[in-house]
Amino acid sequence: MDERIRAVRLNAQRADVLGAGGEPLVRMRDVVRLGVDRSLVPDEAEAARSAGQLAGLLGVDAARFVAEVTSSGPQAFVEAITYRVDAPELAAVLPELGAVTGAVGVDDELPLAPSSSFARPILGTAGEATAEIIEESQGRVRAGDLVGLSGVQAAYDESLAGLPGFVVEAVDTGTDEARALHEVPARDGIPVQLTLSVAHQTAAENVLAAVEPASAVVAIRPSDGHVLAAASGPGSQGYSTATLGQYAPGSTFKAVSALALLRAGLTDESEVDCPQTVVVDGRRFKNFDDYPASALGQVSLRTAIANSCNTALMQERGRLERSSLSDAAAALGLAAEPVAGVPVALGSVPEPDSDVEAAAAMIGQGRVLSTPLGMATVAASLQRGAAVQPVLVVDNDAKTSDPGQALSDDEHRQMLDMLRAVVTEGGATFLADVPGDPVAAKTGTAEFGEPDGAGDLATHAWMIGIQGDLAVAAFVERGAGGSRTAGPVLEDFLTRVVPEGT
Repeated sequence: MDERIRAVRLNAQRADVLGAGGEPLVRMRDVVRLGVDRSLVPDEAEAARSAGQLAGLLGVDAARFVAEVTSSGPQAFVEAITYRVDAPELAAVLPELGAVTGAVGVDDELPLAPSSSFARPILGTAGEATAEIIEESQGRVRAGDLVGLSGVQAAYDESLAGLPGFVVEAVDTGTDEARALHEVPARDGIPVQLTLSVAHQTAAENVLAAVEPASAVVAIRPSDGHVLAAASGPGSQGYSTATLGQYAPGSTFKAVSALALLRAGLTDESEVDCPQTVVVDGRRFKNFDDYPASALGQVSLRTAIANSCNTALMQERGRLERSSLSDAAAALGLAAEPVAGVPVALGSVPEPDSDVEAAAAMIGQGRVLSTPLGMATVAASLQRGAAVQPVLVVDNDAKTSDPGQALSDDEHRQMLDMLRAVVTEGGATFLADVPGDPVAAKTGTAEFGEPDGAGDLATHAWMIGIQGDLAVAAFVERGAGGSRTAGPVLEDFLTRVVPEGT
């Protein structure tokens, strides 16, 4: 009996990406690949016509697809697009498929999130390995393998993919019957555990669905730092505004400035002066146009924070050392080196180089920057009374950084009282009737860019909110102001995630 030896690869089962409570975020889901089967259209001219017809039906680049089809082998299946089996787009085109010669649908599976938009900038995508990935894998990945292409799926691809095995067989050259000589079993992938909650992430994405500019909602559980939602709106165009977009945080940063002032000797009842305008080294700063006249003049720090008085905080800058704001930011987690388990950014609070910059920094402008994740971290730290380290991937091996000085009991109480006053008497009274625990908040508006024809600057809109064991940052890149643009986003989100039984 003549035999030949062959090795057969044994594929490993790709593992799921899990969310809060072990709920699968990314798992194998049924899809249909639509394309042209060249074995059904061997004539090149006919294949080109079919490719053009199918491209028009599916809305894909016709020139590219025709070129791919006509240059493929006689037995090739050339894919045009892949749909989830429950996609309405698939249901719409399937009845038309039979009119295109050689057009077929191929059933398959892909690791997918609950929807095409669900946390996509963070979770990423998976697909067939590119030539570059194959080359860099040093033999781990072969042509046709399914690999992570971006996001968590790429960062943790080796863990998720597992390790293929193989079986060595002796094959009868006459009958083609095989017998196993040696086998190394495949090792299935290991799931990656994230902190994202399906309910919170879905609520955040639904809230942002109609927001046209780049936008974000980030929700953190202060008790353990778990990021429950990190949603970027459609205006972000696939970029993770929630975790990577750095912007001037505006008056939400007054939460940091207020802590620095408490540590410099003020209390929430200390009197501060709130004029409508103030001049610093020849530059005029003012309060927002609709600032309430009743909160001008000599007011408590609590009232200044509740109504977001720019001029009062700017005039108190002399109480602070050059490092006071950055120290307070560190105590609230904003200046820490992030250890979320995936690439993220928090914020930066450089020491001011001039008196004007020191004044601007007090209201979250100048060179002060934060991501929505960073300001959600500040809110979470205020609720917890100590710096929170935001976590997206559970049990990652990254080392934590120095959190800075924790808040004393008096600081913790006064800070929460001031943010609660924003809701009870200040710029966020619309949050007073949100179901559930009482809400504390801070509005924020930050000017940016060049003045328009009327001399006005565009503004970022921010809000942070705290409710029970939940801290949230809402951000819209271009808006009318914190309370008017970001406020409804925050209110809608909190209303959607009210705990059952409230």
